[in-house]
Amino acid sequence: MKTVAQILKSKPVDTVYKVRPSDSVLDALTLMAEARIGAVLVSEDDRAIVGIFTERDYARKVALMGRTSVDTPVRDVMTSAVRYVSPEQTNEECMTLMTQHRIRHLPVMKDGELVGLLSIGDLVKAIITEQQFTIDQLENYIMGGSAALVGTSPSRPS
Repeated sequence: MKTVAQILKSKPVDTVYKVRPSDSVLDALTLMAEARIGAVLVSEDDRAIVGIFTERDYARKVALMGRTSVDTPVRDVMTSAVRYVSPEQTNEECMTLMTQHRIRHLPVMKDGELVGLLSIGDLVKAIITEQQFTIDQLENYIMGGSAALVGTSPSRPS
């Protein structure tokens, strides 16, 4: 089972996008669209995370509530109860946490510092990679065992 640290290393981009609580929802959505991501962290001073703003927050707290993206600050609609994981935790632990709390993004903290952000897609990709490795190893074992038998015949007395 991979650890969070291993998954972060395998990500092609390690940028974590952030907005300020006072930024408009439109600013956050624009950043998310440009970066092709589903969530941004919300930070007052670029260090302390005070929340997370997700596509789900937009759908449920802006669009359905009749608010406007231009006039609504992120602080009014962000999720402030942010769940975190550490680099030592496993993929399985992260999946369990996401499933229990119905979330799709987990900030990664080490010694009080933000070191990355995991999405459900990152975790699923890691699981698929591990499973494919296992499949490949089993196929090699089976084919290697079969190849050793092909072309050989039991010894016959002459």
